[in-house]
Amino acid sequence: MAAPIYSPGLEGVIAGETAISTVEGGLVYRGYSIEDLAEHATFEEVAHLLLHGELPSERELAAFRGRLNESADTPQALVELLAKIPAGVPMMDVMRTAASALAHWDPDAADNSHAANLRKSEHLLAQLPIVMAARYRLAHGKRPVAYDSKLSLAGNILWMLFEKAPSARLAKAMDVSLILYAEHEFNASTFAARVVCSTLSDVHSSITAAIGALKGPLHGGANEAVMGVLMEVGTAQKAEAWIRNALSQKRRIMGFGHRVYKTGDPRAAYLRTLCRELAAETGHEDMEAMADTIETIVQSEKGLPPNLDWPSARLYYYMGLEVDLYTPLFVLSRVVGWSAHVIEQLDNNRLIRPRARYTGPAPRKWLHIKNR
Repeated sequence: MAAPIYSPGLEGVIAGETAISTVEGGLVYRGYSIEDLAEHATFEEVAHLLLHGELPSERELAAFRGRLNESADTPQALVELLAKIPAGVPMMDVMRTAASALAHWDPDAADNSHAANLRKSEHLLAQLPIVMAARYRLAHGKRPVAYDSKLSLAGNILWMLFEKAPSARLAKAMDVSLILYAEHEFNASTFAARVVCSTLSDVHSSITAAIGALKGPLHGGANEAVMGVLMEVGTAQKAEAWIRNALSQKRRIMGFGHRVYKTGDPRAAYLRTLCRELAAETGHEDMEAMADTIETIVQSEKGLPPNLDWPSARLYYYMGLEVDLYTPLFVLSRVVGWSAHVIEQLDNNRLIRPRARYTGPAPRKWLHIKNR
């Protein structure tokens, strides 16, 4: 009998099947390239595609938006809970708590049927942006802003945060970022969600686990670390000296390299153009030039192309968003992909239970406590 194959971190291991997305030859959502979707679709269309399997017709899209609007009714008790969470608690911890707490007000929480899981997924898609914006404003001594059914999900995120109608370019930038972050095959947080639901647990538990996985700086928290790098460098004039010094010290620069994309992350390539446009609109050309210098040197010296976190951190900064919101914004997008995977897993479930490679002591005899 052949010895089991050991792959640290499960790198390269095929752990299941999915019809939701693939990273082979670029990122594809249910057959559609990420470039086509980012260029032509809205986030609501992409959310429908991931959850329901197809891009919606006009009638289906209107019905989907109608259901999201009906779901945008966060319980007042939850808002009161958000206000009582101690000041200074990281926003990702708040999002993790909220995803779990929302189950208490969902009548379908314990129903694992396909239809009920779709309803719960749509509720979470509509409610989590409200949670994030409400907590942000409460933490800043401001009252929460009501969801506006006339705006898109992307527009509502900016509206509920700032109580100001976003420009068309800002709304588009947010919409595209949500599309690009919505799904990414068997990444760490998605796999965590699938492991949880494979035990026949529920959607809310699975999403809560996924948020916990996303919180880590090697996954969702990477875009926050990218912003830290850009703030440390300061100006485009200092960029070359800073990055060459950092590389000489073998410092890891977040936002570069990817376990799957060895020749470049297609999401980063698409977002780069949008970053330049928004930088010009908001007066951040110097930061964009700084980023270009760092990117060029890292690629030439280390052979590492940027991943999505590199441009997305700048994009959010140009929107006027605080760093503590960067990874929660990832949650608002990826909840669609997570939910689609939970539904897919439960529709054809097999308990996910891998083995471990034992590295402990050889078999030993029991010794009485007096002889140890």
